[in-house]
Amino acid sequence: MITDARVLQPEFVPNDVKHRSAEVSHLSDTLRPIIDGKRAETPFLYGPSGAGKTCIARYTIDRLRENVVALDHQYVNCWEDHTRFQTLHRLLEGIDRAYDIHRQSTPRDELLTRLRDHDEPYVVILDEADQLEDKSLLYDLYRIPNLTMILIANRQEDVFSDLDSRLNSRLEACARIRFGQYSINQLVTILEDRVQWGVNPDAISTEQLELIADYAAGDARAAIGIFRHAAKVAQRDGYNQITASVIDSVVSDAKSEIRQKTTEKLTDHQQALYDIITDTDEINPGDLYDEYCTVVDDPKTKRTMRNHLSKLEEYNLITASGANRGRTYQPISDTPTR
Repeated sequence: MITDARVLQPEFVPNDVKHRSAEVSHLSDTLRPIIDGKRAETPFLYGPSGAGKTCIARYTIDRLRENVVALDHQYVNCWEDHTRFQTLHRLLEGIDRAYDIHRQSTPRDELLTRLRDHDEPYVVILDEADQLEDKSLLYDLYRIPNLTMILIANRQEDVFSDLDSRLNSRLEACARIRFGQYSINQLVTILEDRVQWGVNPDAISTEQLELIADYAAGDARAAIGIFRHAAKVAQRDGYNQITASVIDSVVSDAKSEIRQKTTEKLTDHQQALYDIITDTDEINPGDLYDEYCTVVDDPKTKRTMRNHLSKLEEYNLITASGANRGRTYQPISDTPTR
């Protein structure tokens, strides 16, 4: 059944991307000065989870490397590496300059100095950029001549609302590239490529791909996850085809796996809020903030809490209903919906 398991992973970057030609063209044009040895402006990719932002950023850099011989690049998930040290350390790893660096003893300016001393073009993807604890780091990175940032986040306000005037004045004119949700037909096309490269011919019909796309609700990551789980179950049980019943049976596990991977990246404060909502099933903002203040040592402001809640909503961990004083938050279950 499965001929290449790599193709079924969400991290796989295809040789050709579907339904994102305008976004690829916009990003490529923004980065084009690098080909001429110049610095590119900062592109900002934003849109819902599973809309292809990370895939397109990586794909475009791969194409750029075909034209620039001495081009270094690095990907940083700022949700996982959210402190200033973690981000800088990851960037230095990308150019093999992270040796003998220690969190406690290495001077703060030393990390930036090593980045500045790198004299080749360096393109860095800062995914989930809104999760950076210290956004002044963006200002420091912006000032490094040979370094070009690609910023990725779900919403513009999550990144730009907290920036100081220095950085806002520099990034306000950045190339903003919006990604919308995929349609069912677009997800089917994306899955068809995975079928061609990853499983036996005729392993799944278009009708069953449409079923997966319907369950995924515009999220390519979810669609690929459901397809991967269905292929594994069909292969395990000795089926020649991935049937509708197999797909129905794996949706909950596939979405639960995505949810588990997402919760593993939560910060302590986001995790505390998520745990409270999960334990109570439904809670209003006032009670949520009071409970949050009792379970963490250094509670953040209500505004920061609202930002965290928005992030949990964007990644389908919680849902909100009502407005103003009648607003409540509830956890999202793994029950399959179409």
